[in-house]
Amino acid sequence: MTGTKHAPDVPDTSDEALMTAVPDAPDVSDAPDALDMPDVPDASDAPDVPDAPDEVPVTDGRDPAQVVTDMVDHVLALAATWTAWDGRPLPAGDRLYTPHKAIRRVADHMIDHLAEMEARLVGEETLPDHWHASAITTAADLAPFTGADLDEARSRLTRLARIWANRLDVLAPGLLDRSPGTGWTFRQLAFHVAESAYYADCVGALPAGGTSGPAPDRTTER
Repeated sequence: MTGTKHAPDVPDTSDEALMTAVPDAPDVSDAPDALDMPDVPDASDAPDVPDAPDEVPVTDGRDPAQVVTDMVDHVLALAATWTAWDGRPLPAGDRLYTPHKAIRRVADHMIDHLAEMEARLVGEETLPDHWHASAITTAADLAPFTGADLDEARSRLTRLARIWANRLDVLAPGLLDRSPGTGWTFRQLAFHVAESAYYADCVGALPAGGTSGPAPDRTTER
Protein backbone atom coordinates (compact mmCIF):
# COMPACT_ATOMS: atom_id res chain seq x y z
CA MET A 1 0.00 0.00 0.00
CA THR A 2 1.43 3.34 -1.03
CA GLY A 3 1.83 5.87 1.75
CA THR A 4 0.58 9.42 1.50
CA LYS A 5 3.09 11.75 -0.05
CA HIS A 6 3.71 15.03 1.68
CA ALA A 7 4.83 18.15 -0.15
CA PRO A 8 8.14 19.49 1.10
CA ASP A 9 7.99 22.44 3.45
CA VAL A 10 8.28 25.78 1.71
CA PRO A 11 10.93 27.88 3.44
CA ASP A 12 9.82 31.15 4.98
CA THR A 13 11.63 33.91 3.08
CA SER A 14 10.21 36.78 5.08
CA ASP A 15 12.80 39.07 6.60
CA GLU A 16 11.33 38.45 10.05
CA ALA A 17 12.11 34.74 9.71
CA LEU A 18 15.54 35.36 8.23
CA MET A 19 16.46 37.78 11.01
CA THR A 20 16.43 34.83 13.41
CA ALA A 21 18.08 32.42 10.97
CA VAL A 22 21.13 34.38 9.85
CA PRO A 23 24.15 33.45 12.00
CA ASP A 24 26.22 36.28 13.42
CA ALA A 25 24.21 38.91 11.60
CA PRO A 26 25.47 42.36 12.57
CA ASP A 27 23.36 44.42 14.94
CA VAL A 28 21.09 47.01 13.34
CA SER A 29 23.25 49.69 14.93
CA ASP A 30 26.04 48.55 12.60
CA ALA A 31 23.97 49.16 9.46
CA PRO A 32 25.79 51.53 7.11
CA ASP A 33 24.88 55.17 6.99
CA ALA A 34 23.52 56.48 3.72
CA LEU A 35 25.95 58.40 1.55
CA ASP A 36 25.00 62.02 1.00
CA MET A 37 22.32 62.50 -1.62
CA PRO A 38 19.75 65.30 -1.58
CA ASP A 39 16.33 64.39 -0.23
CA VAL A 40 17.14 60.71 0.26
CA PRO A 41 16.48 59.33 3.77
CA ASP A 42 19.27 57.90 5.87
CA ALA A 43 19.01 54.12 6.04
CA SER A 44 20.03 54.07 9.69
CA ASP A 45 16.99 55.92 11.01
CA ALA A 46 14.28 55.87 8.35
CA PRO A 47 11.53 53.37 7.51
CA ASP A 48 11.51 51.58 4.18
CA VAL A 49 10.54 54.89 2.59
CA PRO A 50 10.27 53.94 -1.11
CA ASP A 51 7.68 51.26 -0.31
CA ALA A 52 5.47 53.66 1.68
CA PRO A 53 2.63 54.73 -0.64
CA ASP A 54 1.04 57.58 1.33
CA GLU A 55 3.76 60.19 1.88
CA VAL A 56 3.74 62.78 -0.90
CA PRO A 57 7.30 63.12 -2.27
CA VAL A 58 9.07 66.41 -1.72
CA THR A 59 10.20 68.03 -4.97
CA ASP A 60 12.47 70.97 -5.77
CA GLY A 61 13.73 72.90 -8.76
CA ARG A 62 15.98 70.14 -10.11
CA ASP A 63 15.25 68.52 -13.46
CA PRO A 64 13.33 65.32 -12.57
CA ALA A 65 15.08 63.36 -15.33
CA GLN A 66 18.44 64.33 -13.84
CA VAL A 67 17.22 63.39 -10.37
CA VAL A 68 16.52 59.83 -11.57
CA THR A 69 19.79 59.43 -13.46
CA ASP A 70 21.77 60.86 -10.51
CA MET A 71 20.13 58.26 -8.26
CA VAL A 72 21.25 55.43 -10.55
CA ASP A 73 24.80 56.84 -10.68
CA HIS A 74 24.81 56.87 -6.87
CA VAL A 75 23.54 53.27 -6.65
CA LEU A 76 26.10 51.99 -9.13
CA ALA A 77 28.95 53.80 -7.36
CA LEU A 78 28.06 51.87 -4.22
CA ALA A 79 27.51 48.63 -6.14
CA ALA A 80 31.07 48.83 -7.45
CA THR A 81 32.20 47.90 -3.90
CA TRP A 82 29.78 45.01 -3.41
CA THR A 83 31.92 42.26 -4.92
CA ALA A 84 33.62 42.35 -1.49
CA TRP A 85 30.35 41.37 0.29
CA ASP A 86 30.92 38.59 2.83
CA GLY A 87 27.51 36.95 2.44
CA ARG A 88 25.85 38.31 5.60
CA PRO A 89 22.60 40.26 5.09
CA LEU A 90 22.70 43.76 6.51
CA PRO A 91 19.77 44.78 8.71
CA ALA A 92 18.07 48.16 8.43
CA GLY A 93 15.07 48.56 10.71
CA ASP A 94 12.93 45.43 10.32
CA ARG A 95 14.36 44.61 6.89
CA LEU A 96 17.45 42.79 5.65
CA TYR A 97 19.42 43.90 2.62
CA THR A 98 22.03 42.32 0.38
CA PRO A 99 23.66 43.56 -2.83
CA HIS A 100 21.31 41.56 -5.06
CA LYS A 101 18.26 42.62 -3.06
CA ALA A 102 19.23 46.28 -3.33
CA ILE A 103 19.58 46.02 -7.12
CA ARG A 104 16.29 44.10 -7.33
CA ARG A 105 14.43 46.73 -5.36
CA VAL A 106 15.90 49.68 -7.28
CA ALA A 107 15.05 48.07 -10.63
CA ASP A 108 11.57 46.92 -9.59
CA HIS A 109 10.75 50.32 -8.13
CA MET A 110 11.78 52.04 -11.37
CA ILE A 111 9.77 49.56 -13.44
CA ASP A 112 6.69 49.82 -11.23
CA HIS A 113 6.33 53.58 -11.47
CA LEU A 114 7.37 53.69 -15.13
CA ALA A 115 4.50 51.28 -15.85
CA GLU A 116 2.20 53.50 -13.80
CA MET A 117 3.18 56.60 -15.75
CA GLU A 118 2.77 54.89 -19.13
CA ALA A 119 -0.65 53.51 -18.17
CA ARG A 120 -1.87 56.92 -17.02
CA LEU A 121 -0.64 58.59 -20.22
CA VAL A 122 -2.82 56.31 -22.37
CA GLY A 123 -5.81 56.37 -20.03
CA GLU A 124 -5.45 52.84 -18.65
CA GLU A 125 -5.95 51.73 -15.08
CA THR A 126 -2.68 51.07 -13.32
CA LEU A 127 -1.89 47.47 -12.40
CA PRO A 128 -2.61 46.42 -8.79
CA ASP A 129 0.36 46.19 -6.46
CA HIS A 130 1.35 42.58 -5.80
CA TRP A 131 5.06 43.15 -5.12
CA HIS A 132 6.59 41.43 -2.09
CA ALA A 133 9.10 44.28 -2.21
CA SER A 134 11.53 44.42 0.72
CA ALA A 135 9.44 42.24 3.02
CA ILE A 136 11.15 39.11 1.67
CA THR A 137 14.74 38.13 1.01
CA THR A 138 14.84 35.51 -1.73
CA ALA A 139 17.43 32.80 -2.34
CA ALA A 140 18.63 34.84 -5.31
CA ASP A 141 19.07 37.86 -3.03
CA LEU A 142 21.51 35.81 -0.91
CA ALA A 143 23.76 34.80 -3.80
CA PRO A 144 27.32 36.14 -4.02
CA PHE A 145 27.62 39.43 -5.90
CA THR A 146 30.28 38.95 -8.58
CA GLY A 147 31.93 41.17 -11.13
CA ALA A 148 29.56 39.76 -13.74
CA ASP A 149 26.60 40.68 -11.52
CA LEU A 150 27.94 44.23 -11.31
CA ASP A 151 28.20 44.39 -15.09
CA GLU A 152 24.59 43.22 -15.43
CA ALA A 153 23.41 45.73 -12.83
CA ARG A 154 25.13 48.55 -14.71
CA SER A 155 23.55 47.52 -18.00
CA ARG A 156 20.10 47.11 -16.43
CA LEU A 157 19.96 50.26 -14.33
CA THR A 158 21.58 52.62 -16.83
CA ARG A 159 19.04 51.57 -19.47
CA LEU A 160 16.16 52.00 -17.06
CA ALA A 161 17.48 55.45 -16.17
CA ARG A 162 17.61 56.42 -19.83
CA ILE A 163 14.03 55.21 -20.39
CA TRP A 164 12.90 57.34 -17.45
CA ALA A 165 14.87 60.38 -18.59
CA ASN A 166 13.70 60.10 -22.20
CA ARG A 167 10.06 59.72 -21.17
CA LEU A 168 10.20 62.71 -18.83
CA ASP A 169 12.03 64.86 -21.37
CA VAL A 170 9.38 64.38 -24.10
CA LEU A 171 6.31 65.00 -21.93
CA ALA A 172 4.09 67.78 -23.21
CA PRO A 173 4.51 71.07 -21.33
CA GLY A 174 2.56 71.05 -18.09
CA LEU A 175 2.20 67.28 -17.75
CA LEU A 176 4.89 67.08 -15.11
CA ASP A 177 2.69 68.98 -12.68
CA ARG A 178 -0.77 68.45 -14.19
CA SER A 179 -0.56 64.74 -14.83
CA PRO A 180 -3.40 62.55 -16.09
CA GLY A 181 -4.95 59.75 -14.06
CA THR A 182 -5.06 59.19 -10.34
CA GLY A 183 -1.98 59.56 -8.17
CA TRP A 184 1.03 61.77 -7.70
CA THR A 185 2.18 64.13 -10.42
CA PHE A 186 4.85 62.78 -12.74
CA ARG A 187 7.35 65.17 -11.16
CA GLN A 188 6.53 63.68 -7.76
CA LEU A 189 6.84 60.16 -9.19
CA ALA A 190 10.35 60.93 -10.46
CA PHE A 191 11.47 62.30 -7.11
CA HIS A 192 9.89 59.29 -5.38
CA VAL A 193 11.77 56.90 -7.68
CA ALA A 194 14.98 58.72 -6.76
CA GLU A 195 14.35 57.62 -3.16
CA SER A 196 15.32 54.14 -4.38
CA ALA A 197 18.85 55.13 -3.41
CA TYR A 198 17.72 54.09 0.08
CA TYR A 199 18.03 50.40 -0.84
CA ALA A 200 21.64 50.78 -1.93
CA ASP A 201 22.44 52.95 1.08
CA CYS A 202 21.28 50.09 3.32
CA VAL A 203 24.18 48.02 1.97
CA GLY A 204 26.52 50.99 1.76
CA ALA A 205 30.07 51.19 0.46
CA LEU A 206 31.74 47.92 1.43
CA PRO A 207 35.42 47.80 2.34
CA ALA A 208 37.65 45.08 0.95
CA GLY A 209 36.92 42.93 4.01
CA GLY A 210 33.22 42.54 3.24
CA THR A 211 30.65 43.85 5.73
CA SER A 212 30.25 47.60 5.84
CA GLY A 213 32.35 49.36 8.41
CA PRO A 214 32.31 52.98 9.61
CA ALA A 215 30.30 55.54 7.70
CA PRO A 216 32.18 56.90 4.70
CA ASP A 217 33.89 60.29 4.82
CA ARG A 218 31.11 62.51 3.57
CA THR A 219 33.45 65.38 2.79
CA THR A 220 34.54 63.51 -0.33
CA GLU A 221 31.04 62.66 -1.50
CA ARG A 222 29.00 64.69 -3.96
